[in-house]
Amino acid sequence: MKKHIPNSLTSANLICGMLGIVFVLNGQIKFGAYFIFAAAIFDFLDGFVARLLKVHSEIGKQLDSLADLVTFGILPAFILFKMVEANTDIWYLPYVVFVIGVFSALRLAKFNIDERQSDRFIGVPTPANALLISALPFLSEKSPFFENLLQNPYVLISISLVMSYLLVAELPLIALKFKDFYFFKNIFRYFVIALTLISLILLGIAGIPFAIILYIALSVIEAWITKNADQ
Repeated sequence: MKKHIPNSLTSANLICGMLGIVFVLNGQIKFGAYFIFAAAIFDFLDGFVARLLKVHSEIGKQLDSLADLVTFGILPAFILFKMVEANTDIWYLPYVVFVIGVFSALRLAKFNIDERQSDRFIGVPTPANALLISALPFLSEKSPFFENLLQNPYVLISISLVMSYLLVAELPLIALKFKDFYFFKNIFRYFVIALTLISLILLGIAGIPFAIILYIALSVIEAWITKNADQ
């Protein structure tokens, strides 16, 4: 029975994705975002429980990717779709953001066959991308500046194109997997955690995009330092 527990958690992730799409299509974008947050918890728990129970299966790996595609690929694409649709009269413009769903699928397929991603990510993980997009409606409420910015359909389309590229880019990113807890060996991981907490404390959910951007920036700096240290 215990080998089915992680798959049950993955299935809960998938259900969150489907429910989120329903709410977004009904115009309740924030509720769609809440389901992404809930799914992210289930996504963490399924891997954690699988390691804790020492159970692993190929079907679990494939189910995880399929669930992530719905929750962290298709659902955020629909969030952007509804945001663009609400701010343009050009009928075809909202459909451009579906590129997020396509590149999320490419990202997940690439992850499944890329053996380099055992201790770090290559490209932005789909959950990080989904969290960034899901927090945009909350960010738009923080100030008139962000509200005006995120009501511009071309800004939203630009976000979808940039994040689509980053999903599959050959960009090494920090994975928060600690082999030990020595400070200097994990300094960038600690920076990521600290800056994420600061962003969330100061801005709440609206701080998530800044946390993701800082995460990418720190990863680039860490990769540059590592590369130069090896030369």
